[in-house]
Amino acid sequence: MLTVDEPFTLRDQVYVQTAPGTLAGRYLRCFWQPIYHSVDLIPGVPRPLQIMSQSFVIYRGASGAVSLLDPRCPHRMAQLSIGRVEGDAIRCFYHGWKFGGDGACIEQPAESNAFADKVAVRSYPVREYLGLIFAYLGEGEPPAFPLIPEFEWSEGFTEVDSYSRDCNYFQNLENALDMSHVAFVHADNRASFAGIGEGIRLEANPSTWGVSYSYERSDGAKRVQQFGMPNIFYMTALPTDPEIGWQESVFWWTPIDDRRHMQFSIHRVPAVGEAAERIHARRQARRKTVDQRHQDVCDAILDGRTTLAEVDRDRVDLVRLQDDLAQVGQGEVVDRRDERLGRGDAGVVAIRKAWHRELIALQRNEPLTHWTRSADLIPRAWTLSDGGLERSDIPNATPAPVVDVRPFVEIEEQLNALHRRQ
Repeated sequence: MLTVDEPFTLRDQVYVQTAPGTLAGRYLRCFWQPIYHSVDLIPGVPRPLQIMSQSFVIYRGASGAVSLLDPRCPHRMAQLSIGRVEGDAIRCFYHGWKFGGDGACIEQPAESNAFADKVAVRSYPVREYLGLIFAYLGEGEPPAFPLIPEFEWSEGFTEVDSYSRDCNYFQNLENALDMSHVAFVHADNRASFAGIGEGIRLEANPSTWGVSYSYERSDGAKRVQQFGMPNIFYMTALPTDPEIGWQESVFWWTPIDDRRHMQFSIHRVPAVGEAAERIHARRQARRKTVDQRHQDVCDAILDGRTTLAEVDRDRVDLVRLQDDLAQVGQGEVVDRRDERLGRGDAGVVAIRKAWHRELIALQRNEPLTHWTRSADLIPRAWTLSDGGLERSDIPNATPAPVVDVRPFVEIEEQLNALHRRQ
């Protein structure tokens, strides 16, 4: 617990606990968070959902509208996710009480609706955007929804992706602003090189959105990434396709609980015509060839049952496996008391400072920073000559198609993690 009369250090870990009522949990709930893939929510099939150690029921009604409600019927506390969807409402399995998508009680069969107008379950604002379902889980009116027009309107198409990882979300968040790890964890990637992320060449500066993080090569070219508070990263991701260089991507890290999280992501693919068809075909074929969950392979390596050198790289998502080993290998929730930070950790320090300032303000009931992303806060990768990141004339562009690229073998893993009851 933070105290207002004593300073706290960067090793204090108040940001790792995100259950209802925790300081970091309250802060994350001040923002829209991605919670689910649109394509996974089958109309008429309610699902249990756990986000930030909090349980919900999520369903898509007959109109296509998504509803997110507290998980239990207030009559006898039965689990609503085993009920049935009727129109855009949900009926409890136990005694048939029926609730609209706004949480209001519509019917009480055994009570002849005698006090239905006095009963409700809490509902939460939701919005579908770029293939994902976002929710606002905080108190009061939600803030304006943060649009990302570069991914809505562009030549080419937008890919939507995600995975679950069995460690605290902040370990993944900090890893994003740790360019030094690329030369070692991802040393086999064609974009990696000796010296990438050298501490003396790194900068992490506050921005109106969070942190601008950059690395300057000896020839003066820069790679620039943009971190948006509290848990967004707008970056040029490592190349994974022969026709795509550094790929423009946005990542969100959403806690499931304090020991597991989801990374949701969108990727802008600036390719049209035959090139777009080739890239799309390769990506869809790749979804099928990945038949080993990177989480399982990570566990086998960390347990000493195999090694990274023995892994069949055609059967696993290698970049995710490499990051699994680095992040899960620290432990599910890291004890930071004995860590020794250096100049290469400039991004990590910058994120912790921003978070700590906001959590102190939240605890003191002081105004929080109003974070905004201006048009100049975009990622850059060196000269962009191989990145294909040039922006189209957005007002004249057509809506970019959204394509799911998650490996099929991992979709079940993700849903199991999200649907697990607390």
